[in-house]
Amino acid sequence: MASAPSGSLSVAPASPGDWALVCAWAAEEGWNPGRSDVPAFFAQDPDGFFLGRVDGEPVSAISVVNYSDTYAFLGFYLVRPGLRGLGHGLATWRAALAHAGDRSVGLDGVPAQQDNYRRSGFSTAYRTARFVGEVPAPDRPVTGVVPAEQVDPAALAAYDSACHHADRPRFLSAWLTTPGHRALVRIVDGRPAGYGVVRPAQDEARVGPLFADTPADAAALLDALAAEARDFGAARIAVDMPEANPAAARLALERGLEPTFETARMYTGPVRPVARERVFGVTTLELG
Repeated sequence: MASAPSGSLSVAPASPGDWALVCAWAAEEGWNPGRSDVPAFFAQDPDGFFLGRVDGEPVSAISVVNYSDTYAFLGFYLVRPGLRGLGHGLATWRAALAHAGDRSVGLDGVPAQQDNYRRSGFSTAYRTARFVGEVPAPDRPVTGVVPAEQVDPAALAAYDSACHHADRPRFLSAWLTTPGHRALVRIVDGRPAGYGVVRPAQDEARVGPLFADTPADAAALLDALAAEARDFGAARIAVDMPEANPAAARLALERGLEPTFETARMYTGPVRPVARERVFGVTTLELG
């Protein structure tokens, strides 16, 4: 077996090719990354991904993606097993966080790291639970749900902006059209009343976002997205639902999904308000 690298750590921006390795690390941690997420991630902020190397070998990673002049999101904070506790994670964190400048930064932190995040200036806003399971096929076809390409992109971007702390047109355009992603929109009275995306992942298909005006709109979208997942061969789905919208967990339990693990949404400062009652599922724990 090869020996662990022993030199000093250097942190530098990562390429999409580098990030395929980081996604493999995330899969090993049980985070269930989407199989084709990387191009959409890099579309938002290609300079926001960082890799730590020792003796040229990748040992640590983090992303700090800038969404606007006031908001950034931190994710993919990873150190290879066997090389933890050596300071590589903290050094990578400090080098990458400078990319955010004076923006407020958000993250979704696992319980084991939340105290460390608090010491770094993050405060908990609410918890998020991942619900997993097989959504039964509905008794009748889902109506009032159409593919995203049939909807005015400007109207969909406006809906998304009400549910996220910053406008994200570059990310949204890529997320909706990435090969393998299935994006659906709920239409009521001729206008968007919600939208969602499902995509193949390492294990269960991942749903995110799931934004909707009402629980009924969210239920219609979730049923339709589960059908799309079955169409590409995934019997089970996973969706990360914020406790800030109690109707989200009720919907998951009604559909037979079970909570598996939880994270905490944390911020370093003030963020633009969102329509929390519309957020039934976050887009991705990695990019908010």
